[in-house]
Amino acid sequence: MIDRELLDILACPVCKGNIRHDAPEDKLTCVSCGRRYPIRENIPIMLEEEAETPGNSGR
Repeated sequence: MIDRELLDILACPVCKGNIRHDAPEDKLTCVSCGRRYPIRENIPIMLEEEAETPGNSGR
C-alpha cells in the first residue's frame, strides 16, 4: 500500500500531472496523460521508460 503523503507529492515525470493509486492493478496512474507506473516491493518506479502508455498494456 502506498502512503497517502507520498501520493500527494508524486507527479508524473513526463507531464507533471497528479498521480493516483490504482489499487487493483497496484500501479500508479497519471490523471493527466494516463501513463501507468509499476510498484515493485512497495517502491514506485517513476521512470518514463518503465511506464505503460494509454491504450498499451506494455511499454
